Amino acid sequence: MIDAVLEAGRGLDLVGLYAGGPIYEGFASTLGQRNWQRVDNFNFDWCLYHDRDKAVKSSYAGARWEEQAFATRMRFAREQLALLGTPARTLDPGHYRAYLAPAAMEDVMGMLCWGGFGLKSQRTKHSPLMRMAEAGAQFDPRVTIAENTAEGLATGFQREGFVRPGRVELVRQGRLAGALVSPRSAKEFGVATNGANAEETPESLDLGAGELPRDGVLEALDRGIYVGNLWYLNFSDRSACRLTGMTRFASFWVEGGEIRAPANVMRFDDTAFRMLGSELEALTRERDLLLQGGTYGARNTASLRTPGALLRDLALVL
Repeated sequence: MIDAVLEAGRGLDLVGLYAGGPIYEGFASTLGQRNWQRVDNFNFDWCLYHDRDKAVKSSYAGARWEEQAFATRMRFAREQLALLGTPARTLDPGHYRAYLAPAAMEDVMGMLCWGGFGLKSQRTKHSPLMRMAEAGAQFDPRVTIAENTAEGLATGFQREGFVRPGRVELVRQGRLAGALVSPRSAKEFGVATNGANAEETPESLDLGAGELPRDGVLEALDRGIYVGNLWYLNFSDRSACRLTGMTRFASFWVEGGEIRAPANVMRFDDTAFRMLGSELEALTRERDLLLQGGTYGARNTASLRTPGALLRDLALVL
């Protein structure tokens, strides 16, 4: 793997972090309960740096390193890096067709995890998805979101030893379908736990695939912005699930189905009900497995599997 990375990065300004190998997690109690799990995975998170604030951020994660898959990602990153050398385009505030790459979708989905799927936040009306829970709001019917422990990397049991089911559907065909229930919330609200952690946040989040082939994204976008990454996200109106953040790291202006120029940094401000609802045109058939790169105390096994999303309209405000 290291040889492949060094060879692929020859002549480039590449910086990144690789972590790989088995992770063991266990639980034991005085009641005689024993849980044990081994996960084998790797995560390579890297940037190709161009100049000043211009860089291409990429990642590749999974259970088995495949040279062809890595080569494809690196080739795409090289192509984007070359485009960063061309004059950038500054977009006026307004509404644009947009494609959110999986790395950008990771940030959008991450915001929904800030209390969106937990039972306690829903019962105490702090969830950003309260309009789904109480007012009948919904996402596009193509949107299905689940805590997919069976196909994720997180352990099948949580910190207190409660075992998790293989799958908990949170949104089914655009409608709120369930919640993550910690043992504490189960006691408080008189329902069964499904092994959620104390914060009731997903650890193996899964957004279902669509039908748009990834190699047809630019043609389908036609004219608009290709958003490689988002950052600095926050709620601008939590009750409406309105998100704001910045584009960054290889976002491009597309015209006639071809990338024409890098796009200067812009702020977006839009609701998840538009991005995953009324303005969602398609989800890609291919999905990326994205791992959190944090190593506070141990390697993080939280993951997200997500497609890219083609939007008819995304609001850029400045």
